[in-house]
Amino acid sequence: MTIALRYAAYSDVGCLREGNEDSAYAGPHLLAVADGMGGHAGGEIASAIALNALEPLDGDIPASQMAESLEEAVDSANTTIARHVQDDPKLENMGTTLTAMLLSGSRLVLIHVGDSRAYLLRGSEFTQLTHDHTLVQTLVDEGKITEEEVATHPQRSLLLRALNGQGEVDPDIRVYEVELGDRYLLCSDGLSGVVSEDTIRETLGSETSPETAARRLIDLANRGGGPDNITAVIADVIETDTDIAGPTTERMWVGAADQRREPLMTPDTPAGRAQEMMGKPQEPREEPARDTAEMDPVEDVTPAEPPEPAASEPGTRRWWPMVVTFLVVVTVVAVAGFILVGRFLDSQYFVGPDEGTGDNVALYQGLNTDVLGFDLWEQVDDTGIALDSLPQNEQDQVRNIQEFDSEDAAEEMIDRLRAAADDAEADTDADAVADDPDDQDAEANAETGAATAENGSDPAADTDTPDQPDE
Repeated sequence: MTIALRYAAYSDVGCLREGNEDSAYAGPHLLAVADGMGGHAGGEIASAIALNALEPLDGDIPASQMAESLEEAVDSANTTIARHVQDDPKLENMGTTLTAMLLSGSRLVLIHVGDSRAYLLRGSEFTQLTHDHTLVQTLVDEGKITEEEVATHPQRSLLLRALNGQGEVDPDIRVYEVELGDRYLLCSDGLSGVVSEDTIRETLGSETSPETAARRLIDLANRGGGPDNITAVIADVIETDTDIAGPTTERMWVGAADQRREPLMTPDTPAGRAQEMMGKPQEPREEPARDTAEMDPVEDVTPAEPPEPAASEPGTRRWWPMVVTFLVVVTVVAVAGFILVGRFLDSQYFVGPDEGTGDNVALYQGLNTDVLGFDLWEQVDDTGIALDSLPQNEQDQVRNIQEFDSEDAAEEMIDRLRAAADDAEADTDADAVADDPDDQDAEANAETGAATAENGSDPAADTDTPDQPDE
């Protein structure tokens, strides 16, 4: 039994992007998708470099050497990207994801870096073979966010691993045994980020050929808004002796890799050594591009609703990025302004009459004003100090509102007001005692009693009593 692949590869720019930074390759033994990043030119170059490094491996490599050959090719691609960045500093932020499969007999080796994905439909079982190297996936793995929150997370596009020429690459490498009837999908996040896994599974299971399945999925992603470039490579595992249609033999290049031609690999590179090992020179590619934008529509995947006029698409794609950029800038400025104003208001305090009866001293946070009817302050403490318990000068200060740049300064004034209220109350009690006659008589009697006690005699006892005559 001879196992082979029947495959198709398609790529589309999407609805919002000006150019296509995705690259894909499909050959008899090799399938690969790369999603470039770092600006229009940088993303195109990086994704094309990755696939140019892998393409020489598309041959009958011994199963025992597949993993090592893939890893060496990825390292070579990373080194080439680093060299391009060194030669042109404007490309310093460029990089690419990479998801690739290499087949030899029934053995398949998968190598993966980034957030492009590989799926397997085997019978009724649908499996995601790759694990996204993104911040949000790490947060999901750690239980900090849910799968539902990924789509709206502000850092959902942040990659933790990529081919960017900065340090060593740490790809995931896995080995699988293929089975007849397996259907594999490699795609960029322009597809997996828009079309749900249930829809992907249903489409892979219902479409009869890799061509119609790939184009159907890209059509669904565009219907979902097409916010990014969309790329799909689909391959069926067949048995060459019994399958009527037979395997695919042409090498397919789509996206940026079809537009950018890298020089032939030199013998001292991993790809060059693979060429020598397989005994076939690398020839210039002559296959036509298979971007869906250049393909005739397939009737069984044509949308039911009428498409928008073609004349409106270029304009739409030109002004939509500007609108989105403008909205993002306005949102960032508004949020930053709100945060700064909030911090400023939180640092301002003033002392005035309480907002209820106005009879007590109160501490407020914010500014003593309003904007469009909305108060920029709130009362944070009713001190319990009665206004009428304060001297007139302090009462006037409170009613005129005293503003401070910190809570400590405001609390110092409240402490002074509290001390002034206590002093005023003590003075009032002393004056009341001095003005009461009964209190004065009581005080005099108290002093007389004290003097008598000092002399040790009773006034009544000192009174002379007349002598009585003798009987």
